[in-house]
Amino acid sequence: MANPPTIRKGAFRRYLVNFDPSSLPTDRCDVLVVGGGAAGLRSAIEAANLGANVIVLAKNEVSDCNTYLAQGGIATVMDDKDSVESHIRDTLSAGIGICDESAVSFVVTEARSRIEELISWGAPFDRTNSHLALTKEGGHSVSRILHIGGDSTGRGLHETLQRVAKSNPNIRIVERAFAIDLVSSASMRIVGVLVLDEEEKPRLILAGATILATGGAGAIYRETTNPASSTGDGVMMAFRAGAIVRDIEFVQFHPTTLYIAGASRLLVSEAVRGEGAYLVNAGGERFMHRYHDAAELAPRDVVSLAIVKELARTKATSVFLDLRHKDPDEMLARFPGIASAVSRFGLDLARDLIPVRPSAHYVIGGVKVNQSARTNLRGLLACGECSSTGLHGANRLGSNSLIEALVYGEVAGRNAVADSKHDDAREPPQGLPLGAQKVAGFDYEDMRRSLQTLLWRQVGITRNARDLGEAKKSLHFWSRYLLEGGFERRGELSLQNQLQFAILLANAADMRQESRGVHTRMDFEKRDDENWLGHFEISVTGGYVFHKLDDTNEGTR
Repeated sequence: MANPPTIRKGAFRRYLVNFDPSSLPTDRCDVLVVGGGAAGLRSAIEAANLGANVIVLAKNEVSDCNTYLAQGGIATVMDDKDSVESHIRDTLSAGIGICDESAVSFVVTEARSRIEELISWGAPFDRTNSHLALTKEGGHSVSRILHIGGDSTGRGLHETLQRVAKSNPNIRIVERAFAIDLVSSASMRIVGVLVLDEEEKPRLILAGATILATGGAGAIYRETTNPASSTGDGVMMAFRAGAIVRDIEFVQFHPTTLYIAGASRLLVSEAVRGEGAYLVNAGGERFMHRYHDAAELAPRDVVSLAIVKELARTKATSVFLDLRHKDPDEMLARFPGIASAVSRFGLDLARDLIPVRPSAHYVIGGVKVNQSARTNLRGLLACGECSSTGLHGANRLGSNSLIEALVYGEVAGRNAVADSKHDDAREPPQGLPLGAQKVAGFDYEDMRRSLQTLLWRQVGITRNARDLGEAKKSLHFWSRYLLEGGFERRGELSLQNQLQFAILLANAADMRQESRGVHTRMDFEKRDDENWLGHFEISVTGGYVFHKLDDTNEGTR
């Protein structure tokens, strides 16, 4: 392996803004949850049920999250035609050798309890007669995907969790609160968060324990299924504070997002293929059988790469989902949200070819946590997409993310309550001296679009040394004037997080000289277990370190 890049000091200042803790308005709670998606709400509910006073921070409205947008469903073993062992095998197979087997076993085993809990809370899972309706998705050997409202699983799940959380007097949800940085004590314990409130005024929220549940970073790419708020804030807050970030080079691109001029990149659920849709090229020919024996039901990384290759071969801008051979009434009933969305562009889901191509969807890497959802920093836990539990390996199996969020959300909430009672939980925060020079005349929107385009073109679905090298040069240049401080508005601060995230991503992608799962190097097209069966871990203090699989779990499990 080539010498790993160094962490340029100015690119990762401890805090994005300078502040004096004694001069800021301050709130206090037992457990602070940053993020209002499934992981954040489930952790808040658990902590509150154990008697903790909980504050939940949402960057925008609490429903502005990837959970709310999720269509396909939740993967869980719920009937006697399936087994925990089968779900474990499918997850390990999709992860291409680098899943943490203990994390896989833990999540799959705990999954049913979390679903039964949701049912007891009134989650309206779809049923056939009195039985839960189950469907199949790519990479799954049997039908084990539960869904709500056909293709509105995320919305139904999130609304259920919102209702339960808002009915709990121990939980206060604060919307339009942008978390700038985790705040440390003199002993480096995390003691809360510096935030911008709705009026763009800084304030402190101090807590006995803090849970990061900030979601992903898909919005750093030009083409994405994520909301604009998914900018990697939580991962970078943790990194600047000293947390270990793992597997950041693995970004999953969803194979099928609507590709029409003027349309947002609407996710077209994998469940559409699970229900029998074909993928056809511009000539109307099915092509997936040339790339994988499971054809349209191959794992996501395989399907996305196959589409990219097919587009290059045919010189087309999209491939198409074909449901014309299916019963129209059944398809419209099964996917009402998708049918409504494509109808705005004059398309009938059941009778027309639907143009699709891949978009950035899910960041597999994140803040490294153990099975207790704890990071390497005292007082800090993480769950959901911003965390790296080891469940997904090099490629996330479809519909495993929501169940991971619920399982680790419960764990994080429970352990945060215990951590909030430690003797050092009330240590005072340390700030930075005031007086940073403000940056003037900066076009934030132009910079954001430039970053998104660069990542899409040079650190995207396929990668090579030349493109990654050029990307790293641009990122380094931009960081010289964007990451030295001086910004104070939320959009600009979020852009700094995006740029920092991109730097870590591009460096890790350049160093992993093989193709594995969602990481495809066109100059190293084969999987290389001899050299690359393991994980990159990155920290401010330790830089980039590659751990082979036999020692990658040391110190955390």
